Amino acid sequence: MHLLPRAKKSTALRKVLLLASELVCFSLLAVASVFQLPALAAPVPHPSASAPAGQPGSSSTSTRADFRNNDVSQAARDTANWIVDSGDNLGMPFIIIDKAQARVLVFNAKGQLGGTAPALLGLAIGDDSVPGIGDRKLSSIRPYERTTPAGRFVASLARNLKGEEILWVDYKNAIAMHPVVTSNPKERRTERLASATIKDKRISYGCINVPADFYRKLVSPAFSDTNGVVYVLPETRSNMSVFASYYEVR
Repeated sequence: MHLLPRAKKSTALRKVLLLASELVCFSLLAVASVFQLPALAAPVPHPSASAPAGQPGSSSTSTRADFRNNDVSQAARDTANWIVDSGDNLGMPFIIIDKAQARVLVFNAKGQLGGTAPALLGLAIGDDSVPGIGDRKLSSIRPYERTTPAGRFVASLARNLKGEEILWVDYKNAIAMHPVVTSNPKERRTERLASATIKDKRISYGCINVPADFYRKLVSPAFSDTNGVVYVLPETRSNMSVFASYYEVR
């Protein structure tokens, strides 16, 4: 592994290694020296990153997302309707990560669904990151700690030293969305994305892996020249316990 610099805090070098390793989708049994580990830049905070206070809307006054006849789970549908009705996305594009269905949904700023795709997620079931995991060595992370945390995240695009683009989701806990990398045949990433079995899609250290075409055609354009919001739906708790201003749109 290469020790790569990060601005301001030298103690966070290990975090870069973890992030870089996730970007090439190492498994615990992979040999880290096979890959050139990239460095990633921190996202630029959006000036209006805080979510607004939610107010339940009635059926006569509420505004709903436009799913454009796509098959969407009830949990994702309810979340998107709340986002649009409350304006929680603050006029920015947004993504919903439906962990229970292992799917990613990309919406424009008006709440119109651009498309959906399967996703590879953290190996372990859970909605929280282990405290300090972003500063730990990759080799120290146990299988049960490899979670994709639930929550609302202001996200932005960044590039590594090789010029490869990723979408920062949770910088503190080393979580990003990026095109699936197929460099390690043993992990069968392409097969896992195509599998109808949701369990097959749990393999990463927490990062969200999506089909390369989906990332290039939908994710990247949606977040170009702007930040956005990523909503990672919980799988062990309710939406209301994760999103402070959440309410059901009636």
